[in-house]
This record gives sequence, C-alpha cells and structure tokens, in this order.
Amino acid sequence: MTKPQTRIQARNSDVILDAALDVFSQHGFRGATLDQIADVAGLSKPNLLYYFPSKEAVHSALLGQLLCNWLDPLRAMNPDGEPMVEIMAYVRRKLELSRDFPRESRLFANEMLQGAPRMRAVIEGDLKTLVDEKAAVLQLWMDQGRIARLPPVHLIFSIWAMTQHYADFDVQVRAVLGAGHDPFTEAGEFLETLFTKLLAPQPI
Repeated sequence: MTKPQTRIQARNSDVILDAALDVFSQHGFRGATLDQIADVAGLSKPNLLYYFPSKEAVHSALLGQLLCNWLDPLRAMNPDGEPMVEIMAYVRRKLELSRDFPRESRLFANEMLQGAPRMRAVIEGDLKTLVDEKAAVLQLWMDQGRIARLPPVHLIFSIWAMTQHYADFDVQVRAVLGAGHDPFTEAGEFLETLFTKLLAPQPI
C-alpha cells in the first residue's frame, strides 16, 4: 500500500509537474530533459528523481491529468438537452480550455504530432469510445430533424480544430489580430454564429 504524500511532498510533486508542463509544451517529449525540468522547478535533479524515476514517469503523469480535463467537456454533452444549446456549450467549454490551459493543449498536440506513442491506447480506447457515444447522440438529433444533417464525428473534429487552434497557434493568432483584440471573446462570438448557422435544421 502506497503511503500518502506529506504536504511538502505533494507541493513538490505539483511544482515538478508544472515545470514539466512548461518544458514539454515548449520542446516536446524528445527535446525535453530532466535537467531542464529540474531547473525550471528550482530543484536538484536527484530531488526530482525522488518523486519521478524518469522523464517517462513525469510525462505519463501529465498526460493522465490532461486526458481527464480534455474529455470532461465532451462527457458533459447531455443527450436529453436541447441540441443547439448542448453543442454550443461544448464549443464554449473547449474554447475555455484553450484559453485557460494553453500549455496542456500544446502538450497534447506535440504528442499527436509524434504519433501518440505514449497515448495510443487511450485515444484508441477511452477517447474513441466517448466520441462514438456522443456521435451517436448527434446522429439521433440529426435523424429527429433537430439539427442539420452532417457527418457527426467530423463535426466533433471541426470543433476541436476551431477551438484548440487558439491555444496551439496563440502567437500567430495574436500577431495577426494585433493589439487591442481579445482572441477568445472574438472567437466565441464567431464560432457561435458559425455553428448556429451550420447546424440550423433545414426546412422540410
């Protein structure tokens, strides 16, 4: 049975994970080193290794936290709710994740660009199962004529692409928009207009 961490141990673990998130999101798994993580955390490398025995262990801990956060917005889509309300709430939740957790989004993007070697089992398991479940809900709403008929999985893909872009390409977004713009407020207004028009049921 694993002993619970003391308050100091829990704090140091959090400091290490926060530092690792900075390093991994900037350099990817291959480019990151334990020395870099220890330096950002303000700890010695031996101290870091007391908490995490390897770079892989730190990365796995981060990915585990990330997947919980990443899947929660889609889990929250209520099949008994009003379709347009539920879809737009999902879009807003994903955009808020990009605004509030940009490093996590870039960590996920880096993992995908490398072929998901440390997440393949999860994306082929839990993630696919959840997407299939929610795609079936979207398909039912389409069959009922409550939203426009579109390929439901590709609708989910488009929501991911249009919201995570603002985290993964933050520098580009802000450079193109220029000073004085709030990209997330403007994106929220634009995406609501876009998806409302796209998903409006066609008259019979």
